Amino acid sequence: MKKGAVSALLVAAAVALAVVWGPSPEGGTASSHREAPAISEDPTADNTDVYAFRSLDKPDSLTIISNWIPAEDPGAGPMYYEFSSNARYYIYIDKKGDGGKPDIAYRFTFRRSEPVAFLRTTVQRYTVTRIANGRKRVVARGTTPPNNVGPRFLETNFGTADYRAIAAQRVTPLNGGGTVFAGQREDAFYADIGAIFDLLAFRRGTGITGGGKDFFAGYGVHGIALQIPISSLNDDDGIVGVWASTERPVLQVRAGAHNRRRTTSDRAPAFAGRHVIRRQKWVQVSRLANPLVNELIIPTASKDRWNALPPGRGDRPFLRFVEEPILAALINQLYPGVINAPEKNRDDLVSVFLTGVEGLNKQVEPSRGADLLRINLGIPPTPANEVNRLGVLGGDLAGYPNGRRLEDDVIDIAEQAVAGALKGNPNAKLLGDGVDSGDRPSLGFFPYENDPFSGFVNSKGNCERGTEEVGGQNATCP
Repeated sequence: MKKGAVSALLVAAAVALAVVWGPSPEGGTASSHREAPAISEDPTADNTDVYAFRSLDKPDSLTIISNWIPAEDPGAGPMYYEFSSNARYYIYIDKKGDGGKPDIAYRFTFRRSEPVAFLRTTVQRYTVTRIANGRKRVVARGTTPPNNVGPRFLETNFGTADYRAIAAQRVTPLNGGGTVFAGQREDAFYADIGAIFDLLAFRRGTGITGGGKDFFAGYGVHGIALQIPISSLNDDDGIVGVWASTERPVLQVRAGAHNRRRTTSDRAPAFAGRHVIRRQKWVQVSRLANPLVNELIIPTASKDRWNALPPGRGDRPFLRFVEEPILAALINQLYPGVINAPEKNRDDLVSVFLTGVEGLNKQVEPSRGADLLRINLGIPPTPANEVNRLGVLGGDLAGYPNGRRLEDDVIDIAEQAVAGALKGNPNAKLLGDGVDSGDRPSLGFFPYENDPFSGFVNSKGNCERGTEEVGGQNATCP
């Protein structure tokens, strides 16, 4: 291929990836961090990751975790990160698998925190509403823990600098069975995005040999964790699909005499001396199930539209981008004769992202495909010492794409899948970003994602550099 054609392909791939790492407190990228133009300007509504798994300590339950607000800097005061009080956060469960009307929805709404001195406590009250069979029922009212501002802030306002103890007190039971937690967490996602989005410019010695740089080390997110008894799902085949979304209010305004109509998510326009009709409705602005779909598959011009559509109906127009992924062509151009990724007829990727994998967690045919994170609840959790970070590709059927655990290396899995691992391409296993685990291990108990780093230490994952004594408390990374 001529150099010009290769350059055009690289530009197209860059546009398709369309992810920018920003230095501001609202910055961040991949797995689904800042994946579309509009949502990159609305971080408190931005879904970053969704996880679904059976845990070793509660194997009779389904745990679902959804995160929002990418790349939270632990020291980003005084207006520390919070869930938006002007948004609705959802976690859905679909037993049919076609992305239509979900069987069960959990809706989360938050209040603003109270100010303290020149800061704010970041403790938010929230309400959980369960929606099923046309009925809405409040199943929990809880409070978030504060952000991990620092040991002096915690000691002064909460009586202890032990952040884990504070967070444990905010785990709340669900009426009807189950448990919920909402608040700041350490971001479990890990990746060398500096290399990935420099057009797969992997560092020397990376791939499957390690040596990559985890650009998410030391950063946080705001997460919602649900733990639900499997028996309460009443699912016949034991396979469910999961996704999450965010809604924002939209205000429609009409001025009678002027016959003007505007739609805004901010304040209503002023129409002096005229009768104004206002109507508020809620619209979806973000959604997420499988990691990396919007980044790597959906064209940039359609990313915002995809975010606003429900799974299923919103996915089928983009089927051809799954069947002929531009990333496969890019891999072949960047590594000619090395990987040989199949570029067309990618029914294997359709099964991963839209239908479920045959013999594992398949729910629907491609004509009814939907981007859902599917999990076969009949497969038990893998013992901790036997977990394979490559999930199903590594022979561990309890990992992605059968649900997703906090430990699953979705970057390497996605790269190898696009390169044809599920089609038997032996060269696919050469791909990887060289980051094989996060900077902190997950917890062995609910809510599983680890505590956020201390804003006082602000170590970006380097705990030794931040160790210091403050008010008798050791402020090293917890």
